[in-house]
Amino acid sequence: MRITKNIIGNFRFSFIPPLMIYLAAGVSGITNIVGVFFVKEYLDLSAVFLAGLGFWAGLPWVLKMPLGHLVDILWKFKSILVLLGAIVMATSSMIMFGLIQYKTEMLNLLNAETWFVISTLLAPIGFVLQDVVADAMTVEAVPKTDDSGKEINFNELKSMNVSMQLLGRVSIIFGTLLVSMINLIVFADSSEMTELEKVNAYGNIYLYSLIVPIISVSGIFLAYLNQQNKYKKLVANGINPIKASRMIFNVPEAIKPNMLIIIGSIMFVIFTLAVGTSNIVFSQEIVFIGSFAIILTLLFKLSNELDLKAKKMLLGTAIIIFVFRAMPGVGQGGSWFEIDVLAFDQEFLSLLGLIASFLTIVGIFVLRPLMENSSMTKLIVVLSIAGSFFILPSIAMYYGFHEFTSKITNGLIDARFIAIFNTALESPLGQVSMIPILAWIAQSAPSHLKATFFAILASFTNLALSASNLGTKYLNQLFVITREVKSENGNIKIPADYSELGFLLIVVCLLTLIVPILITYFVKKIKLISY
Repeated sequence: MRITKNIIGNFRFSFIPPLMIYLAAGVSGITNIVGVFFVKEYLDLSAVFLAGLGFWAGLPWVLKMPLGHLVDILWKFKSILVLLGAIVMATSSMIMFGLIQYKTEMLNLLNAETWFVISTLLAPIGFVLQDVVADAMTVEAVPKTDDSGKEINFNELKSMNVSMQLLGRVSIIFGTLLVSMINLIVFADSSEMTELEKVNAYGNIYLYSLIVPIISVSGIFLAYLNQQNKYKKLVANGINPIKASRMIFNVPEAIKPNMLIIIGSIMFVIFTLAVGTSNIVFSQEIVFIGSFAIILTLLFKLSNELDLKAKKMLLGTAIIIFVFRAMPGVGQGGSWFEIDVLAFDQEFLSLLGLIASFLTIVGIFVLRPLMENSSMTKLIVVLSIAGSFFILPSIAMYYGFHEFTSKITNGLIDARFIAIFNTALESPLGQVSMIPILAWIAQSAPSHLKATFFAILASFTNLALSASNLGTKYLNQLFVITREVKSENGNIKIPADYSELGFLLIVVCLLTLIVPILITYFVKKIKLISY
């Protein structure tokens, strides 16, 4: 109850626009299931082609850095940028609706595959444009001064930033829950549907997806009405209109385009495209090193906007966050083992996903005091210990612990019971780590470079996930795991081999526990970070 009151107390109407955009991002997954079935049933597209299309669809997220700087330059037009993103997303949905419900008319213009490609490429452009604005708006949403103009103290400011980012994650997750409910209703008894009923259901889903841009735009509209109301009250109470406008609309100082950031971002995009689309040996590693160097250069340039103490804090925090997020995982071998050996089917894995989404919302509220009152160093240590702890059940089940517990409990505590219990405890961890990171980025960002700072720091922290994927690849090369692959006639081409999975799990567990804690200790020891 105290946690809820704290969040309510920290809530500001300025939170609404980014929260609505984040909610829209969560709801945007409403077409995922339909998209998969539509491609499978109606489009003659190979897996290779779809993989290539996925690469191009991911390109707008690479453009997040220059877009961030663009948003800062055009900040007073942010509502227009959100509206533009909404129009692009709506266009993507309407193309698919038309292709399903008015196929003949659409095919008279272009073939189905071309329409699908256009729709697929348009959607992420709209999402990225709104996401960049929303990230920057989370910085603006938290007031730096109270109604009297007095600066808000550090702890209160931190509390509001955490609340802002927490509510942002809740909005996204709540959106995914809504999507699950809608899909369950639309596709109830789907096995008994006629072909026409399926087509109509597919079309309806794309019509329902138009709620996504409506949600994001409505948040901007509601916030604008609230700002206008406050402005009128201040003027009526004798406040100078110019001063009232600055107080309410939080107009930032105009900034000039930073050519280093623009050129560096363009180089980043060109470099990634050139290497990523080539057949160069070690292309992944080359892209990672090059991307790391470019982002680090941009980050160093931006750090000049900060004083020496803030710069050291930025460097120290960035290091420990990067290392924490860069820890390798088990890879697909763990999932294969769960399916082949533990007999986890699609229904059960879906159940785990539903449990995870629901309990994540509950968990991030329960764990809010940990996120708000703990330093980044303490949080990383706690999360590293917890992360390694939650790998232990997988290690235990690999060595048959679930068989023992099932035997002594008459089948009650079996592999599925352990998986559900572990998921229930583990599910909030991802958001618990992300919320303070996002709050730190928001709090560190200079007011006149909100979007730029957020975009580059977010790119830096996300780059750690690329390092994690590389580490996972290297571990899977060291500990070879194979699933059973059969030929068309049923003969086994590649036998299943999970003999090295246990060692892989143990190594991942130890790395997750030891490396971030050691790096955190080192950063504090050399006094790069003071908390």
